[in-house]
Amino acid sequence: MSEYKDYGFHNNENSHTHNYLLMPIVNLISTKKTPVLDLGCGNGSFANELIKNGFDVYGTDASEQGIKLANQINPDRFFIQDLSSELLPAQIQNMPFKTIVSTEVIEHLYAPRTFVSFAKKILLKNGGGEFILSTPYHGYLKNLTIALTNKMDSHINPLWDGGHIKIWSRKTLTALLKEQGFQVTHFKGCGRFPYLWKSMVIRATIA
Repeated sequence: MSEYKDYGFHNNENSHTHNYLLMPIVNLISTKKTPVLDLGCGNGSFANELIKNGFDVYGTDASEQGIKLANQINPDRFFIQDLSSELLPAQIQNMPFKTIVSTEVIEHLYAPRTFVSFAKKILLKNGGGEFILSTPYHGYLKNLTIALTNKMDSHINPLWDGGHIKIWSRKTLTALLKEQGFQVTHFKGCGRFPYLWKSMVIRATIA
């Protein structure tokens, strides 16, 4: 799927992003009748919160440490994803996933097209479905504010190993999803003030 640099998980506690991402994503998931895949689940904290909210969630990630931590909360729901494989782990290959979520992952990937294509393949295998993903928001006003306050170095931080590689706007992420055959149905800015949002959530469907 993509080259991977381990994020370095130390515990299975919630990220600060849960405060502003959880409920917007919960509200965008269309059904609890089919299992949900958390693609790039990290330490499982977001998936485990979804489970608390009544969803049937499974997660994959390339981080062995992350998966080990995730399974401490809900065992046998989290699996190591081989990034050289075009298949999900064998334990969940045949599950009828019609919803995929991915939070704060795509900005870390060298090959985001491959990542989105992988999600598309999973959904189409099950007759189509929805892909809900979040990533840090960037737009004119936020970019200008970062530049004027001289925060660009700390915001982008090229010294962060395993950090952000791709900087997405609503326009560019929508273009990527459309390129792969998805139809974008929802956009939500999350955290902080409008147009200075910390992150954005996009829901896209494919049939």
